[in-house]
Amino acid sequence: MRAFRAIAADLLTAHNETTCLAVLDMEDSMFIDLEETSHPVRLVTQVGSRTPAFASASGRVILADRAPQVVAAQYAGRTLVTPTGRRLRGVAELLEILEQVRRDGYAENNGETADGLYTVSVPIRNAANAVLAALTMCIPTSRMTPTRRERLIQEMLEAGHRLSAAVPWLAAWNGTRAETRELVPR
Repeated sequence: MRAFRAIAADLLTAHNETTCLAVLDMEDSMFIDLEETSHPVRLVTQVGSRTPAFASASGRVILADRAPQVVAAQYAGRTLVTPTGRRLRGVAELLEILEQVRRDGYAENNGETADGLYTVSVPIRNAANAVLAALTMCIPTSRMTPTRRERLIQEMLEAGHRLSAAVPWLAAWNGTRAETRELVPR
């Protein structure tokens, strides 16, 4: 967590936007640490907050590391509706999204987990190149511009590489439902 906090503090200083560390827990993306913006308009969240992995940028970054057939089997036959009500065209659309994430090296989400919220997530990898977690920045869409988006993506990718370099020894965590207290030492 120390490595995350140092990098999140740098991102917070540069952008003053909420920055989170998320892991996959069963079928949810769950925040295990965060640094909050000082802006009065922001995503109100906390450690332990969950969103469906298929709908969130953080979950998509982690799911993109899985083989497409594994994701297809996991979500086969299910209706995929985001927390804001956007209905995916099934597993085929989810696989297209994850392929784009693999190509780009990051995931974006615009209003799919909360109205008026833009998020960008990058993978955190260990030395074996396994995705351990997602580094995510949450920004109200009212503060986003195309220029800022490009800058945020570039700086998040760099921050993801720095955080990955700080945790090469960590083993990938197999997401079985866990209590937050098991994940975050007090």
